[in-house]
Amino acid sequence: MALTELNTSKSENPYIPFLSEITDVIKHTKIEYTFRMTYHGDVKPGQFFEVSLPKFGEAPISVSGIGDGTVDLTIRKVGKVTDEIFENYVGDTLFLRGPYGNGFDIANYKDKEILLVAGGTGLSPVKGIVDYFSAHPDDCKGFTLLVGFKSPKDMLFKKDFEIWKKNINIIMTVDYPDEHYDGNCGLVTQYIPELMIKGLTDAVGIVVGPPIMMKCTISDLLAKGFKEENLWISQERKMCCGIGKCGHCKIDDTYICLDGPVFNYTKGKFLKD
Repeated sequence: MALTELNTSKSENPYIPFLSEITDVIKHTKIEYTFRMTYHGDVKPGQFFEVSLPKFGEAPISVSGIGDGTVDLTIRKVGKVTDEIFENYVGDTLFLRGPYGNGFDIANYKDKEILLVAGGTGLSPVKGIVDYFSAHPDDCKGFTLLVGFKSPKDMLFKKDFEIWKKNINIIMTVDYPDEHYDGNCGLVTQYIPELMIKGLTDAVGIVVGPPIMMKCTISDLLAKGFKEENLWISQERKMCCGIGKCGHCKIDDTYICLDGPVFNYTKGKFLKD
């Protein structure tokens, strides 16, 4: 069976992955690369694939870009599986299962004032939203991206920022500047009070990042006037099998990999692990 046939067919067995070819590898930092993979099918920002290699295991990786016949998977080198993935390059193949989970629905944000707050690698699962509204600025009333990185060396998607800034408002900050950095410093939350958002009661907010960052950011957005039902978060911790069988990601009666990882805050606020 040809590779293109493999990655367009859906197996009846959800545990069986399909082969996908690496068409590009984009290196952001020493430990964070984007692998552009062949994929033909529907996918949303915020969904994820299980990426695997025989003998090494598999790992859930969020979709960081959606192309014509491809998906981008931005991967951090942090363990056995991802260490081995980083040994693969253009022309090599990886096994994928998915896409899984509940993603971000672009329709929820059209014709609205949008604030997207991301911390570090939390920018990856929402990058597709930024890509869309950067390319279609008339589909929203305004778009502000507030993003924080640990240091200038930890910045992701530098080339994309050059494209995004043409059509959206970007506020970038770092925790630890170096001698060559002359931009904003500090936590993303310190920039929320000064944000100029029109029609706060109808504006929408998307927050993705480390748990403590999301907690503090949501608190500040609610204090600023955002409505709970107009806020979305992504909860990705502890996901494992992707299909609700292993139970690793279960919080009360909610399976993060099935019911999420994207949640409206009216639901997400109760998911405490």
